[in-house]
Formats: sequence, structure tokens, C-alpha cells
Amino acid sequence: MVGSFSHPADEAEIRAHAARTLADLFDSLYEGAVAIDRDGRILWMNNKYKALLGWNGTDPVEGRMVEDVIPNSLMREVVQSGRADLVDIFPIGERQTVISRIPLKDERGDVTGALGLILYDRVQALKPLVGKFRRLQEDLAVAQRQLAEQRKAKYGFSQFVGASDVVRSLKRSARRAAERDATILLLGETGTGKELLAHAIHAYSPRGDKSMVRVNAAAIPETLLEAELFGTAPGAYTGADRKGRIGKFQVADGGTLFLDEIGDLPLAVQSKLLRVLQEGEVEPLGANTVHAVDVRVIAATSRNLDQMVEQGTFRADLFYRLNVLPLSLPPLRDRLNDLPLLCDALLDALAADGEAHEVSADGIKALRHHDWPGNVRELQNILAQATANADSAVLSAKDFHAVLPLTPDPASEPEHGTATGDADHDTPAVTKIAPGDVLPLKRVVAEAERQAILHALAASGGIKSQAARLLGISRAQFYEKLANLGMVSGKPDKSQAV
Repeated sequence: MVGSFSHPADEAEIRAHAARTLADLFDSLYEGAVAIDRDGRILWMNNKYKALLGWNGTDPVEGRMVEDVIPNSLMREVVQSGRADLVDIFPIGERQTVISRIPLKDERGDVTGALGLILYDRVQALKPLVGKFRRLQEDLAVAQRQLAEQRKAKYGFSQFVGASDVVRSLKRSARRAAERDATILLLGETGTGKELLAHAIHAYSPRGDKSMVRVNAAAIPETLLEAELFGTAPGAYTGADRKGRIGKFQVADGGTLFLDEIGDLPLAVQSKLLRVLQEGEVEPLGANTVHAVDVRVIAATSRNLDQMVEQGTFRADLFYRLNVLPLSLPPLRDRLNDLPLLCDALLDALAADGEAHEVSADGIKALRHHDWPGNVRELQNILAQATANADSAVLSAKDFHAVLPLTPDPASEPEHGTATGDADHDTPAVTKIAPGDVLPLKRVVAEAERQAILHALAASGGIKSQAARLLGISRAQFYEKLANLGMVSGKPDKSQAV
């Protein structure tokens, strides 16, 4: 267009032509258009706008004050403020129109007037857009409700099954701890139900209607753990979200943060966690500001934190800050009387996926002879395997012998708590073994662990983190066992896949 002029440098002519072109464009695209100067006088109005106003075509509007032609017009406010109203609803007679007001400026940025455009002459024309926006709002509300449901406590104290004295005592202590707002430290072997108990404590606490956020320190790479807990500022590091992200402490604000496998926290993260617990403030990674948070922390570990403090791998001050209300969960071998109740509860859960099963008396007796290094989680897995292979709805000792090959046959064992006596007829027949063929128990256990680790490594293709998960232990415990058995260095390989 510009090239058609004989004198392209003539800016006034170019501008005039551009103004005419824009006027024609506005006239064709929009339901109405009007331009005013800095004093609020109408410079130009297209015929569509005049028709909507019912203005007499023989009576010019140019030169009139905008309020005299368009009652209650807000065009003059745009000139005064220099700010655009991109979308607004404005009544013209009986109609509700959707309009846009834009300030006009010169080369120096000074406001010289304003342009008003009628985008739609009826609000009804926006129904498809409004409907889509409403659907998006409804979808967002559903997603928020689902997320809130996911962050509620999943279990109560009734789900922590057991009637033994040690379990009843634990529940009493846990209920008392839940009523207080102090930090709780759950101690116990893997598979004893620490996460379940954490859910129950949160549900029973005054924060029970707020979010419960869960973080497993052993399942998150060390390089990402700090960002996961405390959040990041926009562009804090290469690959970080440009918008930044909030950490789990801020997500849990007002509720409970469950930190599982706290013993696996790197020392650098331990020091930052200590500050959050002391000050109640979170400083996102790469940020220069802090955010106040109100979070109740429940920490859990299967490791010996006292020993770690002595070894210098866990901060003593953080241990004391976490160890306000300690609760020790008993291993399954210390509450074998709960086996019938546990089997009933776990089999009820398994029955949702198939046939209902129960355990016979001799089946319970067989289970009592296992030492349960994986505790209740191991029991759940054993029951799942037994039900999958069983020919009957009643699980007997035979069914458990198939999945626990080292389990002694209860028929060949004396009844629990009865004396065997010295008479030959009171002693079951056994194969004679020379004393020199009996291996020390420690050596037998070590060899069993070695074989279990080798099998797990073979099943995981040599990936140690996956092997640890197959064995039901943390990565740190896995590396400790490798070191104790002389199979690898006790320090995790930083390049190891996770």
C-alpha cells in the first residue's frame, strides 16, 4: 500500500491513508465504532453505531460531546486514565452490548483521544464463549474437589488392625499425640504401618479437615528433593519452571505434611528442614523471599536415627526437633496374636478383586513360624500369593508352605508354649546331623540375605533402587546390607538409576 505513493516520505499522506483504511476495517468488522479527541468531542462514528443509537442521518454527530450522543459514555475516562477497557458490557437503549475502549496516543505517548468499538450488539452473541468458560470453570471445580479428596486422610485408627496389648497401647498414645499440634516421629521397621498410622493421626487431629500431603524422601532423587519440599523461584535453575512452583510445605499449609523415610534426607536438605520447623517459614530454591507456613509435620523412618546422629549422617538438632512425640510401631513378630485379625482384614481387601478366602487354624500356625522381616506388608503379599494359587477358599498350612518354603511344618513342631520333655517318644524323629555340619545362625541369615539380594538384582536387571523396592526396603538399607555383606561400597552410586 505504501509503495503506491509517489512520495513515500510524505508521512502525513501515509497516515491519512492508514486512518481511512482502519476506519473502513472497523466499519466492516465491528457492530459499531466511534473516535473522540482528547476533549471528548466525536471525530468520527460509523453508520452502524448511529443506527444502534437511532441517530437522525441528516444531523451530524461529529463535533458533539460524546456524552450528548452516547448517554453515560465512559470514553472520556479512557482519555483521562490512558488505560484501555478491553471488554465491558454497556447498555444502548434496550440492548446490552459488549464493547472495547482503547486510548489513542501520539509519537511521544501522549493521549490524543480514544476509540470505542462495539464487539457484539447483544450479549447473547457471547453465549457459546460464556458456555465454554462455564464448562472450564466446572471442570476446574471438579479437579479441585478430586485433588482435595486425594489429600484427605485415607485411614482411621480402626484400619490399624490389632487387639494385642502393644497395639492398644500404641493407639492410645497416638490418639493423645493427635490432639496436640507438636511434631510426631514414627519409628518402626518397614511394613509396620507407619503411613497408615500417620493418616489416622491426621484424621483424628484438629487439622483433620485440611490437606494431608505425603513425601517419601527415599523415592525422590536428591537433586529434586529440595525443590519438591520447598518450591522454586521462576527460572531458579536450568530446566526449572519459568513460572516457579510451590513446594509441598506450602501445599500442606494449614494441614499436615507426612515425611516418610526421613532418615534418607541429605544433610543439605536437613538443615533447611530444620529452619522451616524452627521459624515456620519456607524459602523457595533461588528465591530472596520467605513464605510463612502453618504445617504440622509427621515424620517416619525405619532407620536408627540415634545411631545416625552418632555417625554424623543425621543432624542432632533436627533429630531433637522431630523427636517431640515419638511413637514406636511394633514389628509383626512381636504381636503374632494379631495374625488372625490381620489375615481377616487383609483377605477382606483382597476379596474385592476375586473370591473370598479365610485362613484355617493350621494356616495361622504356619504363619506364626515365620519371622516376618517385611512385617504386615509382607503378610499382605504372602496372602495375595496364597489366594492366587490356592485350590480352596480356606487357606491351609500347605498353601503357605508353597510361598514360604522355609516355614517349618507346624505338625512337626511342638505346640507354642508347651515343654518338649526329654523322653524319646516326646521328641519328633529327625535326621541325624553331625555337630560339625551345623552352621552358625548368623552365617545362615547372612547367606539367605545374600541370595535374596542377588535374586532381586537379577529381577531388576541390576538396578539397585528397583531391587530395594522388590525387597521392601529403602535404598539406604539396601546399600547398608550390600556393604555388610561385602558386595559393594556402602555409599550409594550417584549415577544409579532411580
